[in-house]
Amino acid sequence: MKKPYGLTIRGLLKEKEKILLLKKHLNSKTNPDRWKLPDGKVNPGEDFDKAFIREFKEESALNIELKDLIGAVQENFPHKKTVAIIMNIIIKSGKYNIEISEEHVDWKWATIDEIKNLKVFGWFKRLLEENKYIL
Repeated sequence: MKKPYGLTIRGLLKEKEKILLLKKHLNSKTNPDRWKLPDGKVNPGEDFDKAFIREFKEESALNIELKDLIGAVQENFPHKKTVAIIMNIIIKSGKYNIEISEEHVDWKWATIDEIKNLKVFGWFKRLLEENKYIL
């Protein structure tokens, strides 16, 4: 059976040498109880940049602006394949008053070395190990 593809966006927000991470809920269908970059799905007919801003706001309550492309990864799940576009982002307005969505149980700022010791998504670990991660 052919699996459908989904498009996901992921944002890397840096503060000094630390990166914002969110921890998925234990009951999540994909990558439960793992740390990740804020992310979300692009809805059919939705502009990529608008989806990015909307999803980041929903997951963190932060207003962001897109900067540069970091890369893209594919994840294979039992029920679908997902292509994720990863971008550097900055805070557009306001301070770092982070409020996570119900999909998450925690958030933190972490350095690259700290991230290497966390339970993270498989693609994120591969990016770190291959030194393709851009700081």
